Amino acid sequence: MLKDISGQAVGAGLLAAVVGFASSFAVIIAGLTAVGASSVEAASGLMALSLAMGLPGILFSAWLRQPVSIAWSTPGGALLATSAALDGGFAAAVGAFIISAVLIIIAGLFRPFGRLVQRIPLPLANAMLAGVLFGLCLAPFRAIAEQPLNGLLIFATWLLVARLNRLFAVPAAVVVTVVLIVLNTDLAGQDIGSIAPVAVLVRPAFSLEALGLALPLFLVTMASQNIPGIAVLNANGYRPEPGPLFTGTGLFSLAAAPFGAHAVNLAAITAALCAGPEAHPDPARRYWAGISSGAFYVLFALIAGAATAFIGAAPPVLIEAVAGLALLGAFAGAVTGAVGDAQGREAAVITFLVTASGLSFYGISGAFWGLLTGGLVMALDHWRKV
Repeated sequence: MLKDISGQAVGAGLLAAVVGFASSFAVIIAGLTAVGASSVEAASGLMALSLAMGLPGILFSAWLRQPVSIAWSTPGGALLATSAALDGGFAAAVGAFIISAVLIIIAGLFRPFGRLVQRIPLPLANAMLAGVLFGLCLAPFRAIAEQPLNGLLIFATWLLVARLNRLFAVPAAVVVTVVLIVLNTDLAGQDIGSIAPVAVLVRPAFSLEALGLALPLFLVTMASQNIPGIAVLNANGYRPEPGPLFTGTGLFSLAAAPFGAHAVNLAAITAALCAGPEAHPDPARRYWAGISSGAFYVLFALIAGAATAFIGAAPPVLIEAVAGLALLGAFAGAVTGAVGDAQGREAAVITFLVTASGLSFYGISGAFWGLLTGGLVMALDHWRKV
């Protein structure tokens, strides 16, 4: 293994870790806070997620000799951010995280269940994801309305850098946002915490509400992260068996859930950085990019407390603006996938509208009802044609 290490692969791993962390940690913190986490619990969750990304990334890449990148579920974080706090508080949310992790493990262990998940019509899965992301994607423009100068500076930075290199657009917007917060917020009187976060063990609570949150969390994690993650590896010439990878990410999600972590999964976007020729000309040596990205995620776990406390002291509208910019690409892809097929377009639109509306019954979020309603419409259309 040591003979295969290269500066190019380590650099690609560092870039993947920086982009993965900086582009969406605001989404994760916003999601954990929305479902009832305190600042200390959110910092614990961010730390647990970083470790749950880093350790399996190192293990899988070294074991398979393939550049396996692990990421937190950014769509899952967006789902949490658009959900209301559960009656059981953050303990119920942790119960949902555990249920979701168990479902991911089952999907990896039992092929029929995994195939059943993959048979969910893609237009409906994409429409549900688009509905989840819609509210957050409006945040940059709400920021412009509330704080015109700051909002425009953040948006303009993202727009201009994206024209040069889209990969760096969100990290550049994060840097500008941090500078604006430092210049415009009185941080001297704020307790921005210590560098090292404290692991907080949350006793889970299981309820119908927890199940209602767990099901869409599981579905968006599988449909928008795990399955595309396998596709990225395949596109670059790697053919790992999906089952063990799904099971492994589910096990790490299960271990991290009691500490406030919602889910980890195979990376999609950052996986291309580690699996592509940028990591090394020789595909057999690119696995060091996966190992190094995992190692850097473990290091980033140490700053989770400071990152969470800093965001807590910042104006929420600016943090939401950065989170929304980070999700625009995912939203565009989800919308395209939802309405691309004319036959399922009406069902997909209904799924999107129900999900985006925030409709909730019996404490179960709109994402579940959106998928259920869209599936019913699609089934009725199919029955009518038969």
